[in-house]
Amino acid sequence: MIKSKLAVAVVAALALGSLSVAAYAQDVQAASSSGAQGQSSQQSQSASQSADSKNAKKLEAVTVTGSLIPQTQVETATPVITITADQMKKQGFSTVAEALQQASFATGSVQGAASSASFTQGAQTLSMFGLPVGFVKYLVDGRPMGNFPALYNGSDAFNSLSGIPMDMVDHIDILPGGQSSLYGSDAIAGVINIVLKKHIDAPAIDVRVGGYSEGGGADRRISFADSFSWGKFNSLVGVQFEKSQPIWNYSRDLTSQFFTQGTSAPVASRDYLVNARVGGYQFEDPNNCSSVTGQFNGSEGKRYRKNSGYYCGSFDTPGYATMKNDEKTVNFYTHNTFDVNDNLQLYGDLLYNYDEQKYSTGSNYMWWGTSIDYGYIYDTNLGKLVNLQRAFSPEDVGGYQNIMNKNYENSYMLTLGGRGSIGQNWDYDLGFTHSDDKLIEHNYQRFDGPIDAYFRSHVLGQQLGLYNGYYPEFAVNYGAFYTPMSPSDFRSFTGYTDTDAKTWDNMLRAQLTNASLFSLPGGDAGVAVVLEGGNQGWNYTPDPRLLNGDVWGTTDVQGAGHRSRYAATTELKFPLLSQLTLDVSGRYDSYHVAGQDVGHGTYNIGLEYRPFDTLLLRGRYGTAFKVPTLADEFQGLSGYYNFVTDYANCARLGYTGANVENCPSSYSDVQFFGQQSGSAKLKPITATVWSYGLVWAPLERMSLSVDYLHWDINNEVNQESSDQLSNAEYLCDVGTIAMNTQTCQAAFAQIVRGPATTLNGIPLLGDIEEIYTPKVNVSNEQVNAISANFSYAHGIGSWGSLIWNASYSDELKHTYQDYPNDPAIDLLRHPGWSTDFKTKANASLTWNKENWSATLYANRYGRTPNYLATYYDSYAYAGTGKLPAWTVYNASVTWHPLKRLGLSFLVNNLFNKMPPMDHSYPGTSGSPYNSSNYNVYGRAMYLEANYRFGVPE
Repeated sequence: MIKSKLAVAVVAALALGSLSVAAYAQDVQAASSSGAQGQSSQQSQSASQSADSKNAKKLEAVTVTGSLIPQTQVETATPVITITADQMKKQGFSTVAEALQQASFATGSVQGAASSASFTQGAQTLSMFGLPVGFVKYLVDGRPMGNFPALYNGSDAFNSLSGIPMDMVDHIDILPGGQSSLYGSDAIAGVINIVLKKHIDAPAIDVRVGGYSEGGGADRRISFADSFSWGKFNSLVGVQFEKSQPIWNYSRDLTSQFFTQGTSAPVASRDYLVNARVGGYQFEDPNNCSSVTGQFNGSEGKRYRKNSGYYCGSFDTPGYATMKNDEKTVNFYTHNTFDVNDNLQLYGDLLYNYDEQKYSTGSNYMWWGTSIDYGYIYDTNLGKLVNLQRAFSPEDVGGYQNIMNKNYENSYMLTLGGRGSIGQNWDYDLGFTHSDDKLIEHNYQRFDGPIDAYFRSHVLGQQLGLYNGYYPEFAVNYGAFYTPMSPSDFRSFTGYTDTDAKTWDNMLRAQLTNASLFSLPGGDAGVAVVLEGGNQGWNYTPDPRLLNGDVWGTTDVQGAGHRSRYAATTELKFPLLSQLTLDVSGRYDSYHVAGQDVGHGTYNIGLEYRPFDTLLLRGRYGTAFKVPTLADEFQGLSGYYNFVTDYANCARLGYTGANVENCPSSYSDVQFFGQQSGSAKLKPITATVWSYGLVWAPLERMSLSVDYLHWDINNEVNQESSDQLSNAEYLCDVGTIAMNTQTCQAAFAQIVRGPATTLNGIPLLGDIEEIYTPKVNVSNEQVNAISANFSYAHGIGSWGSLIWNASYSDELKHTYQDYPNDPAIDLLRHPGWSTDFKTKANASLTWNKENWSATLYANRYGRTPNYLATYYDSYAYAGTGKLPAWTVYNASVTWHPLKRLGLSFLVNNLFNKMPPMDHSYPGTSGSPYNSSNYNVYGRAMYLEANYRFGVPE
């Protein structure tokens, strides 16, 4: 089974539950193959389809993720990182997403549940080595996962990991680097293959309960699984249910109020605000805020903002958003095989997921103001152009827990097929996979007509005319403006909208493999040929009211499309010498979309050199690609609201560089209406990828691997940045960038402004009203990174055994270039562009002795830019810098009082360590940490019991 000492060391180090290599080999030989795609675990699957139907020769080879051809080595030219189910449990991970997001290769910043008002708060994903989230190819048992129906950041198609049942996972294989020559589109950053269980020895029930020591997030999970056999039919059935409560910002000191330890004193929210175009805040409350002091749990009062004026506000408004969703999931999984004869096995797999999530974005996204519909209004009482702004308190809405947004997701993945052998050496696999994912976004909204009607009848009164022929005139009733409302009044202009989204994918796949095609000096040559065909679709249909202006201050994306595709793949493995193996693979993918064909070919050449039994030197060179997603091609003209700094007008007023923060708020924080769209004419993203490294096993149960990885990516599809467009417009306006460059032409064309104005005699550009940020093929992105992994298992006599594991990643280079004529941006030194972790490392120590097991796990997140560094996109200004590394420890203890019963106690974030304090945030911040990098959940504790029925005592 195992060909070399190197393979023995790798296998033994990875098989964490046992120090016996022989036992490992038996497990591999007994396991069945996992899926139509032909990729299976180097730890749990053999090239045989079943132990009863294959001869001894076939048992000598295993199929590893990263190759289609069975072989006798578990390490190849392609680096593979494996995380076992046992590792995930002992290291404290509660979900598949958590295990992968905390892995060392996941260095990129990603949005999640803590990113308030993101487009996909119910989804979980990761960024491998800082590359876009859609650049990872996700497989379940070797079959491609369907995309999540909603778009990441309202723009990018991606896969969500939230629907994978933790208790049904056997292990996960991660292949860093481009893998398109075997796996096709999306496999630029790498491939993640989630391998589900295929057999269990006895019926098992697992129950886990726990929560957070700081409050919130109480979690309950129960799962049951069993394997059955009736003659030639074999089946595994598993079900998992999990319910977790939300974590509200008010339950954590750092997020319960505006920041008290920043660059300025905490500044209260502007809950009742009258802001004049000239002259700053106008305080017009005849009761001096006394009428609203009961709002926000009694924290509302008269406040003052420097250089602006007085208003009514609260320091505690940040607390009414959730940082972790309320979630309920139900998963069902079954794997079935039927041995027709020695040469044919039929199989069928089904994975179903129901996911229900609830979250609150808080009062920051629940307000009314005149700026949305009117711009400035002219108040005849004051004789000024003003904007009114009014937030809604928990007392107004009847409790934010009662108006939470809700997502409902139903997804399934069904595979049917057959596999077997033809003649002496040929194996075949023919399978059909259908995936389907439906999402309903049931979001709480303010309706445009009713909300404006309410405030016209209660506050503004009838419109009196137009000031200067442009600005609406009102005689504002400020007594009514500074008055709380009843929940019934609030309900009169609010309610839910339903957005429906769906993705689907069909794939017919045929594979023919021969691991002993002919003999070479180093052994048998192998070949694999794969043909694929299918189609896929995407449909995102918002509630019509979101697009026709009936929802106040809110819009949505839209789009729908489908395409057909086919692909052909060939892999050849040549053991040229006993020490030297050559692996060559090539693939051609073709997509028919919108009446045109988009095709792309990729290849890979890999070399494995084993100068002696304990050392492998490896290298690979090839290409990768990503076809534009259906959302890239078919997203309709979609709107969104955002805020941007008007750098050009701030500069004309004398506020540049570090002084931009002092620019008047009407220019430093401008709300605009954005629009984006897709294009069927987008080109595929292409990449050149290569890696080289080594695997060294100086001892029988020790393995060390180090690999250097390189990506050179072209034609990348991205939505343009509104902030960068505004900054580019300023640089063009002052002549820093030549007006005839593509950068300047794009900036002036895509930013729509109102009529030019003056302020204190200074000529200004018109107010920013709209910014168009389309999807475009940008020029180039390059990444160099190091990935290292270490494993060692050894006995300590009567004290049992120890198992050590460690991994490390370092992003050495990351550059990005928007347009061919623009300079490349060094993302590692431009914190305004990227806040990724440059380095990330983790290590674990597991002790096993008889019926006891204990693990200590440490995860070190490297240094990242602080807030001011990202604000200035520089480390040159006072207060800028990097935050120190953050290390979090997990611990677990498992005891088996009976062979059939296991009891575990798990603690995540053992020392309740919060992220490094970032004192560069201002007092206006309610979440003074980078939620794309860190969380402030704190310590979590779980009790878990696993019982296996029928196991002898």
